Amino acid sequence: MSNAKLYIFAIFLGVSFILSAQNESDDSESLLLSMENAIVFAQFDADRGDYYNARAKLEKALTISEKLEDRESQGIIHSKIGRLHHTVREYDQALSSLTKASQIQREIGDYSNLAITYSIKGNLHLTLKEYQAALDYYNSAKNLFQENNLEPMSSGVSLNEAKIQYELKDYEKSKAYLDETIQLAKSYDQPLILSSALIYIGKILIETGDNALALEKVTEGIEIAETNDIIENLNEGYLTLSLIYQNKKDFKSAHDYLLKHVEISDSILNIERENLSPDQKTEYIDAYNQADYQELKTKLEEQESESSLAKITTILSIALISILSLLTLALYKNNNIRLKSNNMLHEKNDDLIEAMKRAEQASKTKANFLSTVTHELRTPLYAVTGLTNMLLDEEPSEKQIPHLKSLKFSGDYLLQFINDILQINKIEANKVELDPVLFNLKTKVESVCSALNNSALDNQVKVHFEYQKGLEHTFVGDNLKISQILINLIGNSIKFTKDGDIWVRVYSISKNNNDHIIRFEIEDNGIGISKEKQEHMFESFSQGSIQINRKYGGTGLGLSIVKGLIEILNGKIFLKSELGKGTTFFFEIPLTYAPETAKIEKEDYSKNIKALDISNIKILIVEDNKINQMITKKILSKMNLQCEVVDNGEDAVEKVRNHNYDVVLMDIHMPGISGLEATKQIRAFNKDLTIFALTAVTLEDKMQEFDEAGFNDIISKPFKQEDFEKKLFDELSSNKKTTASTQ
Repeated sequence: MSNAKLYIFAIFLGVSFILSAQNESDDSESLLLSMENAIVFAQFDADRGDYYNARAKLEKALTISEKLEDRESQGIIHSKIGRLHHTVREYDQALSSLTKASQIQREIGDYSNLAITYSIKGNLHLTLKEYQAALDYYNSAKNLFQENNLEPMSSGVSLNEAKIQYELKDYEKSKAYLDETIQLAKSYDQPLILSSALIYIGKILIETGDNALALEKVTEGIEIAETNDIIENLNEGYLTLSLIYQNKKDFKSAHDYLLKHVEISDSILNIERENLSPDQKTEYIDAYNQADYQELKTKLEEQESESSLAKITTILSIALISILSLLTLALYKNNNIRLKSNNMLHEKNDDLIEAMKRAEQASKTKANFLSTVTHELRTPLYAVTGLTNMLLDEEPSEKQIPHLKSLKFSGDYLLQFINDILQINKIEANKVELDPVLFNLKTKVESVCSALNNSALDNQVKVHFEYQKGLEHTFVGDNLKISQILINLIGNSIKFTKDGDIWVRVYSISKNNNDHIIRFEIEDNGIGISKEKQEHMFESFSQGSIQINRKYGGTGLGLSIVKGLIEILNGKIFLKSELGKGTTFFFEIPLTYAPETAKIEKEDYSKNIKALDISNIKILIVEDNKINQMITKKILSKMNLQCEVVDNGEDAVEKVRNHNYDVVLMDIHMPGISGLEATKQIRAFNKDLTIFALTAVTLEDKMQEFDEAGFNDIISKPFKQEDFEKKLFDELSSNKKTTASTQ
């Protein structure tokens, strides 16, 4: 927008503002218009750097919102005021305003604007170099953005997460966040964020020694900034180019770009000063970091000196190199063999060390990714499985029971499926364990077919099940892994078959006493697979073609997981297919027949709990998700346990400080301080309280962290009631808390 248009727009807003002020009365519509105009005009002031006038207008808008009792507007205005305080380096005031905003937004359930407040709060902690607190708020903001269909706003948060990892010198993690940022910025046409992300990619490449690629990325970021007149990014880009050319020993170019950076910094500072009153100018100048600015000036002077001496340095360097070359030549003849041997050893060692570093970093990256994905999937699954179990316990109608059981089956499968995705990654480390139980093979396969029948009907596909006549029904094996394999393969056939048939066959191909080799066949008459594609079907992220992937969906990970699961079960898989004529997958696994009477009864902990006196047991639930709060509270109520609920770590610490509880169920990922930090704070004044980590994170990678924080045990979400009863019984009986008194 041109300056002329901006001024016309400002005049228009000003006239509206004056007219509304002249007619202002107790009429709510008039007050509402005045408030909205004040907010818009404040934004205009803030955009041109007039921060203190902007704040004055926002404070007027806040007064009106309080008169109107408009809580949503109060939260938004407090958040905007907090952003302005942060901009002018009034950090305590910023924290106060943002805390007020988040409290209001949590109370009224305004999660869209709460996400924005958390993002600003993260920026504040980033400025203060309180990186973990910043990351916690950024994580909460991104979760809320996703839950409220505001994904475009996640790009700025990802960019700031990348900046934190850059400051922590975790360049791999920083680059991962930047890749995510670039993808989002391109998808939603966000040149400011895209430009900044490219420049930060360049900064990472400088640190890793790739100055050539760094120059390419930073230049691309600067071009976007120039096209869109993004002064701040040009400023950062020129400084980064200066560093690149300094590393390349091109002191003249380094000096030129540093000079451009300083000129833009001067320009930005002057513009901001012009928009302040005389008193405010003094306040702003005091707040401005003169030390950083002087450091730039000093650096510029040093580079000017380096540029002047460059020619002399080059001449002296040539002379020195010539002398050293003669000495090296003399030494070379006497030490040639020894040097060759040492070089070979060093090269091998360096290659090995570098390979180990890359492998370790790749492992960390994968672990972080899997931990994030696991948490994001387990949290909604907690709601699905919890609500399903509640509905099944509340005497549903006969027509509802099959649907609820199918939903429960699917939820249990999906949870186990998530767990086994993590297990697949441990196959090479031989850390995957089998869980053999006695189960009915025929019933299990029928259940899988039944659960997938609705999907088949949607594609006009009929599923036929054939079980070998005379084959025993009960076997000992890992039935959940078998279910996952079947669901994946049958689901795959349904996806690629229209108006056709699928045959699921189960039969024994060999028998030695009670030990069988069972073959499973899944045959369809769908689109089939070409010969060249069949060779790669069991590789990760592989499907028939890009076109097939787009048309039929999927990640291309399913068959890789199937192959891994079958290998865990000591089996093998192969396929037969012809393009246009369908596909048949075969897999064979060993199973041992056992009679039904061999089933081992599990200990009933619900009876054990009932045998204890739990009338005085008081439990605090710390959970920010409303649905999960309801489910957990209902599970505990069914067990006749008293419980209270808080939705954040800060309140949990205060509750425990001022009340007596026997058990705390502490969620890990929450707005503000995490469950880990809250537990550490509680342990500072209460060493004996039983605290369970109620979490959806990957437990294997977090055990040490949970132990150090002070948790007694871990309950993985979504949890089964019997699992919770076992751990609660063990803890209550061992600590003899069944007769505890409460306030």
